[in-house]
Amino acid sequence: MSTVAVLGTGAWGTTFAGVLADADNEVLMWGIDADAIEEINTLHTNSAFIGERDLPETITATEDAEEALADAELVFLALPAQSMRTIIADFAGLLSPEAIVTSLTKGIEVGTHLRMSEVLGEAWGIDDDHLTVVSGPNLAKEIALRQPTATVVASRSEVAAQAVADAVASWYFRPYTNSDVVGVELCGAYKNVIAVGAGIADGRGFGNNTTATIITRGLAEIQRLGLAIGAAPDTFAGLAGVGDLIATCASPLSRNHALGGLIGRGIPVSEAITQIEGTAEGAQTSLSIQQLARMVEVEVPICDAVVAMLHEGKDPEKVMAALLARPRKAEGE
Repeated sequence: MSTVAVLGTGAWGTTFAGVLADADNEVLMWGIDADAIEEINTLHTNSAFIGERDLPETITATEDAEEALADAELVFLALPAQSMRTIIADFAGLLSPEAIVTSLTKGIEVGTHLRMSEVLGEAWGIDDDHLTVVSGPNLAKEIALRQPTATVVASRSEVAAQAVADAVASWYFRPYTNSDVVGVELCGAYKNVIAVGAGIADGRGFGNNTTATIITRGLAEIQRLGLAIGAAPDTFAGLAGVGDLIATCASPLSRNHALGGLIGRGIPVSEAITQIEGTAEGAQTSLSIQQLARMVEVEVPICDAVVAMLHEGKDPEKVMAALLARPRKAEGE
């Protein structure tokens, strides 16, 4: 049993706290939503985010970051990617030097183009031996129901990756380890962008052929960019790559897919974003991915299309027509 802190009391943070508790850990959650914290402590539920699922009594919650972090051997962060740095800025001195810190967040910081583990490393002064990331086909609502799934724990430190894998493994949650932090994080962030595109196609009434095309060409796009920034080729065919991409692009439970669906049905982008329960990371991450791709001179046509529809006000029908009209080439190019 480990003493564990989870920062974030939203759907994914609460769900992952449940995973940790089911794996026999004592979990202290931190957040700023006083109502959610009181409900977790008194009723052992967090109904606003995960419905009426009962939480193990080994999960408690606090608004005091010092209390949450002081004795934590493992720290997990489930916070919005674009506000992660701001939220945690004042917490660096509260952390034990030996704590292993894990990002559960799938995104790329706008402006810096940094992955979440890099943001954590900068903000808290953590070296690679104490940083891990978790990614994979992990839709929160399914995991909250304890439906079987697998995930990837990535770290440059085999010891850190194994420690986190040991802490999360249970009868329904199976972790694999991986040393390719770059690839695992890029896949986790980029698949959200592709899922927005798949959702837009669904919203326009297109069928499985279109979805399969977006998933397959989206994977090729992710791989091109990943290889250009140092990711390992094998990662893209694994759980953090194609596994997470399929789950996020095909499931209505995905917030990114849902966002795309609303836009595809003609809902204005700003209104669609407000209708989504929680954060659809792909909306802002699309900008970061596009900028990163420009820096390393990699073509990312699906990401470009998502940016055009979400941030440039382009008509989805015209954007999709332009995608299909691109010059033809051999599939492997």
